[in-house]
Amino acid sequence: MNRILDTAKKAGLDGFMLALISMIGLAYLWPYPGMKESPVPLAQISTYAVSLIFFFYGLRLSPDKLRAGLANWKLHALVHISTFVIFPLLALAFRPLFQGEDHKMMWLAIFFLTTLPSTVSSSVVMVSIAGGNIPAAIFNASISSLMGVFITPLWMGVVLDTNSGHYDIMSVVGKLSLQVLLPVALGILMNKKWGGFAEKYKKNIRYFDQSSILLIVYTSFCESFGEHLFSEFEAKDIVLLGVGMLVLFFAVYFLLTFFCRILGFSKEDEVTAVFCGSKKSLIQGAVMSKVLFSGANAGVMLLPIMLYHALQLISASVIAQRMARLHHQDQEPLAKL
Repeated sequence: MNRILDTAKKAGLDGFMLALISMIGLAYLWPYPGMKESPVPLAQISTYAVSLIFFFYGLRLSPDKLRAGLANWKLHALVHISTFVIFPLLALAFRPLFQGEDHKMMWLAIFFLTTLPSTVSSSVVMVSIAGGNIPAAIFNASISSLMGVFITPLWMGVVLDTNSGHYDIMSVVGKLSLQVLLPVALGILMNKKWGGFAEKYKKNIRYFDQSSILLIVYTSFCESFGEHLFSEFEAKDIVLLGVGMLVLFFAVYFLLTFFCRILGFSKEDEVTAVFCGSKKSLIQGAVMSKVLFSGANAGVMLLPIMLYHALQLISASVIAQRMARLHHQDQEPLAKL
């Protein structure tokens, strides 16, 4: 077992990713506990857990650091344009390739992925490994999460209005504000008093975060498997989706690299831009799917973001390690002098 885990870790699949895959398998084999008919309200429990995730997230956000991060506006603008404009426009460009009801639903799930904010923890970790601008990475990833509460529903409203006519954007923003913004705001207000506590026990808090996401994924896929929503998808569809997610990641990565060179960014800022601007948040995807897509559809909507999350971690890990080696090689001649 240790050998299997070590091999998986080298490939970028850590214990959390393996647990996510296990949750999907469990939902397939035993969907009843996560369905509406179950006497245990797992979906409701996961909703409260999400609010706690974002409260702890706010608790670790220092207002002073956020204010200090405002100076590098070119970098911030590029990251957020990539996250909330370039990504969705790429998805819209490929919409004609998805014909038929089942494929339209898959495209909607992909489009949902492209409207999500950047992820916080893995962006900062990759920037740190590759020798980038860490304070700027923390600022961008944090602000991206807050902006997503408003921008993601706006983008989804463009598509869902034409498909259903039952999309109430104010209701969605209101629910997300209660679940995400309010807990974050409370956490920031309590940062001065309890921020040290959150930093001290951040490892334990991370385990709580991951457990909550596992619960959301399990309940979402229970509904989907219970309603047989995946019956029309073949194995080749999932493989093609994975290839598409990989192409999407590298398309945005190379676009960002090109724009960084045009704008004359320093190496540190370029590293921060390409990692923060090419990531998507699994946590935000899980939260928003519960609000935007009720019932069985939530599992289908999570499939692209789960694939993208795994592939972005693997790809970004390889790239970050390569950047770190190149940075080390550049520093060696200077150290000898």
